[in-house]
Amino acid sequence: MTTADPLQPSARRRSAAAGWFASARAALDRPLTAYYLLLGASALLLTIGLVMVLSASSVYSYEQNGGNSYAVVERQLVWVAIGVPCAWVASRLPLPVVRRFAWLSMFVAIVLLALIRVPGLGVEVNGNKNWLGLGPFVIQPAEIAKLAIVLWAAHIYARKDKRLDNFHEVFMPVVPGLLAVIALVVLGHDLGTALVLFAILLAMLWVVGAPGRLFMFMMTAVGVVAVGLASTSSERLQRITNFADPFKDFHNAGWQPAHGLFALASGGIFGEGIGASRQKWGDLPEAHTDFIFAVLGEELGLVGTLLVVGLFVTIAYAAIRVARQTQDAFVRYMTFGIVVWLLGQMIINVGMVLALFPVIGLPLPLVSYGGSALVPSLVALGLLIGFARREPEAARALAQRRKARSAGLSAGPTS
Repeated sequence: MTTADPLQPSARRRSAAAGWFASARAALDRPLTAYYLLLGASALLLTIGLVMVLSASSVYSYEQNGGNSYAVVERQLVWVAIGVPCAWVASRLPLPVVRRFAWLSMFVAIVLLALIRVPGLGVEVNGNKNWLGLGPFVIQPAEIAKLAIVLWAAHIYARKDKRLDNFHEVFMPVVPGLLAVIALVVLGHDLGTALVLFAILLAMLWVVGAPGRLFMFMMTAVGVVAVGLASTSSERLQRITNFADPFKDFHNAGWQPAHGLFALASGGIFGEGIGASRQKWGDLPEAHTDFIFAVLGEELGLVGTLLVVGLFVTIAYAAIRVARQTQDAFVRYMTFGIVVWLLGQMIINVGMVLALFPVIGLPLPLVSYGGSALVPSLVALGLLIGFARREPEAARALAQRRKARSAGLSAGPTS
């Protein structure tokens, strides 16, 4: 009679884990992995965003639009119908054509930001005058500026790629140009967007190897501006001083972050179910925009919030993989700037909802309501997808797949 080896089950588990790890590693090493990860994660985030906008905005839409609970999500669908084709076109444009838009996009962004200061055109929303009224549309030029400054800075630095060991080449004209855009945003008292734009500037300087003294100067400057901007608004100052404990000023500055925490706490692990949020019934301001992550946590629970954060991390992983493998300096700089923009804004938004950061009014990319933010984000992701599919190995794999499909169709069934 033989006795079972007690080590066999654990050995089998280790073997199975090793086999799974090897399979996952092999899948990640495939040439089209980054392409499919970017495409899949972007599509999932967009779908989740539409579902959550529908749910989070239903009560607000009903109250503000004569009993129509779908008014907000209908407008969001219009922006999706505009943004998805734009993203598809961006993914197919050759790199020289993309780079031709660099100076034009920067010029348009600066003009739109300057028009906000024109009486009758600038629109103030929640204390921030960073919106522009153009006929029936109200847009936020700062969202367009995020894509514009990444494209422009990447184009400039790619042209200077062999001369970036010189401080003057790193500094001019990118730093003054981006600081001018940030200054126009600061004039509208939009601290959140200004911080994202500044993060993009720092990221671009870091990726091109800027000297440390420049970083020290920039960090000091942003600290002074942030403190000065906060001191100009008593409401903003209250939010900054009380963000760590929103219940200390529950009925004033702490109302929104406190109810965001209530929403997340009541969601638990698996959530209350889609459409079952209680906080969206008036207690949670901006439930479908800046605080949609709180409603998502209430309805989909910890699992849903981790899924959304994981999808952003997936986009960042795939994009950084493209940036590391590419031989094109423009692709490398552009990719890194987009990653810092989208991932940084996600971190700030989630941090606001978790009361880790002050409430500074930033939407969750691809998920929150708002066409001004959605369309540039989709175009940026379209560019990333285009970069991924143009990588030499990925391009060869796609060509072989098309050839195999054509051969299969031409063979066809024989009679």
